Amino acid sequence: MSTQSLHVPVLLHESVDSLNLSSNDIVVDGTFGGGGHSTVIKEQLGPDGKLICVDLDEKAEERFNQEFLKQFEQIENITFVHANFKDAAHILAAAQVPSVNKVLLDLGTSVYQLLTDTRGFSFHSDTPLTMTFSEQGSHTGFTAADIVNSWQEESIADIIYGYGEDRSSRKIARAIIAARAIKPIITSKQLAEVIEAAVPRRGRIHPATKTFQALRIATNDELGTLTTAMEVWWEALKSNADSPGRLSIITFHSLEDRLVKQWMKSQTQGRIITKKPIIASSQELKINPRSRSAKLRTIEKI
Repeated sequence: MSTQSLHVPVLLHESVDSLNLSSNDIVVDGTFGGGGHSTVIKEQLGPDGKLICVDLDEKAEERFNQEFLKQFEQIENITFVHANFKDAAHILAAAQVPSVNKVLLDLGTSVYQLLTDTRGFSFHSDTPLTMTFSEQGSHTGFTAADIVNSWQEESIADIIYGYGEDRSSRKIARAIIAARAIKPIITSKQLAEVIEAAVPRRGRIHPATKTFQALRIATNDELGTLTTAMEVWWEALKSNADSPGRLSIITFHSLEDRLVKQWMKSQTQGRIITKKPIIASSQELKINPRSRSAKLRTIEKI
């Protein structure tokens, strides 16, 4: 299955436009995914520009090598770094650059990870309940299966409520404790069935949606990673340059968006470009339902 047929980037042109690219910029795409954003960025860079593609998922590196590079005649100034996007120092060293002009972070779960799920991201799959972005595991040292099978009921409920904002968190946590007492919950399908039995479906949204989100966030420490990433990339951005440094971030739920909004407001050396977050157009919503919760915010270094 090709990148083109599977992956529809969210806020594609809005996010690239927000970077205000110059042809000789050094640009970081912190979540390469299927390469949609990277493709448009590369098309706007000249021979002196440099694109640094980053992803923690090993499959993304395969797509980069097997599909993405084939689109371009000049590939000398395109680099892929297998890393967590918070590891700016490692990424800069691997790309052999001291600083960058523009950074784009798309915080959405890759559609590849959902549609070709092998790590329990989707309640539609029946795969091992790990939820780690890398096949090698998460930097937290635990998986989603560890949480549901060994953590205390109160801690599980707190995660589901805090990271999933699910009012049924206590009921779901009790159901998980009861189910694991009979046998370990080791696949995404098992967990989804436990949750649906405890909280029957109402409307189109599966009752496991928020729990799966919460477990993924906890497993990968997504909010802590985001905070670190904003800080380190802000430091890595060039200032007083012909092309002022910009950081653009696409969020997909209120916890992330609130964190990004508050952090950007706190930057005394920054100029917020997006007074209100940019959201998907009605046209994009029709062709890409994943974009309905996406919000784009941009800040410029001054």
